[in-house]
Amino acid sequence: MPAPRLARETTPHKVFGRLSLPERTFVVDALRTETVGGVLLLIAAVAALLWANIPAISDGYDTVSDYHLGPAALGLDLSVAHWAADGLLAVFFFVAGIELKRELVAGDLRDPKAAVLPVVAALCGMAVPALVYVLTSAAGGGSAAGWAVPTATDIAFALAVLAVIGTSLPSALRAFLLTLAVVDDLFAILIIAVFFTDSIDFAALGGAVAGLAVFWLLLRVGVRGWYVYVPLALVIWALMYNSGVHATIAGVAMGLMLRCTTREGEEHSPGEHIEHLVRPLSAGLAVPLFALFSAGVAISHHSVGDVFTRPETLGVVLGLVVGKTVGIFGGTWLTARFTHATLSDDLAWADVFAIASLAGIGFTVSLLIGELAFEGDAVLTDEIKASVLIGSLLAAVIATVLLKMRNTKYRQMWEAEERDDDRDGIPDIYAEDEPAYHLRMAAIHEAKAAEHRRIAEEKAAARHALAEVPGGTGEEHGRPA
Repeated sequence: MPAPRLARETTPHKVFGRLSLPERTFVVDALRTETVGGVLLLIAAVAALLWANIPAISDGYDTVSDYHLGPAALGLDLSVAHWAADGLLAVFFFVAGIELKRELVAGDLRDPKAAVLPVVAALCGMAVPALVYVLTSAAGGGSAAGWAVPTATDIAFALAVLAVIGTSLPSALRAFLLTLAVVDDLFAILIIAVFFTDSIDFAALGGAVAGLAVFWLLLRVGVRGWYVYVPLALVIWALMYNSGVHATIAGVAMGLMLRCTTREGEEHSPGEHIEHLVRPLSAGLAVPLFALFSAGVAISHHSVGDVFTRPETLGVVLGLVVGKTVGIFGGTWLTARFTHATLSDDLAWADVFAIASLAGIGFTVSLLIGELAFEGDAVLTDEIKASVLIGSLLAAVIATVLLKMRNTKYRQMWEAEERDDDRDGIPDIYAEDEPAYHLRMAAIHEAKAAEHRRIAEEKAAARHALAEVPGGTGEEHGRPA
């Protein structure tokens, strides 16, 4: 009788498992720039609030924000605040487009199995806040126009919070947060394009599409030089703005056109190279300036109280604080449940909940959508902005408490990830399965052993010399000195 066939063993997929070395290197480099940008974003937001609320200088904030400049003949006579929202944020969305392209062709989103988790988590993390807003607003008889405001996550602001509180979050959780934000940005872009385009000038839109086609063709034939692409990008942006489609869509489209895979002889792809050049401009200048001219809302105890009593603003706060957390955590848990995946051995579901609460920080894109959703109602727009600030602050405080409770564990994991005992520039966790690693470690230990033997011989020789001195040097009257 033949022996019974053993069931095939399968290794369950690990959620938040160890990143590959190239992915980890990319994540560390990207997050370093985003963290610096996030700190600048925090500074800009605080400066805007102070500027708008200190009586002696508050009038100057409105004067500067409303100051118009630009060629009126081209339809670009815009206020400074408008330039910041439509112009500077195009740079931010250009970088977002490159990030998305890279994730699709070389990152986690390339593999459908790996992409399921961040995509489902991001979708749930947008759908649930929108639902929370709609239910809250409907219950209070408010407007449903702001349903998209609490759907966005601001990765730079979230990373700034991590930098300020000093938590040593493991790279796998940081990578999840980054990928989640990339997918989040994609759907935010779609929301802006689909729901906040009132009318379309097809001639201008056709010109923008033609410009994008030229941009793509120049990339494909290998034309180089910023002096070619920057003027073309400005023309595409201006045409897109005049078409009625939000101008930031032009930035996304150009970012998606860049090649993000390497060819023979290339150390970095053109997309990665350009992202490396433009990301500091986006994180260090474009986004902070947008925050400076968007976050300046008048704050008083009455206005703060109104945030929690008006249905639209309460919906935004609850959407960010409750909806984001429940949506992302629930989406992650459901994905793991139905794909039979298990958490990394070093993590617990409490860690996922903490990251989900951190994703409730919705600043840059939430402020932008708030302006679009309630355009023409200056009072409600300012109240929505205040609710975004308060909701993001509450989410940051809750995430800080939750992450700090596990910070000792995170620090141990981070130190293990960073350890490089064989001094080859690569963390040991990526080399421990290689024979060469153990040979390097053996050589290091042998060198240490030889050094200790030499020191031991020197100490023994010194002690022997002391013992030969009559009376015993180092003793007084037969006793130790």
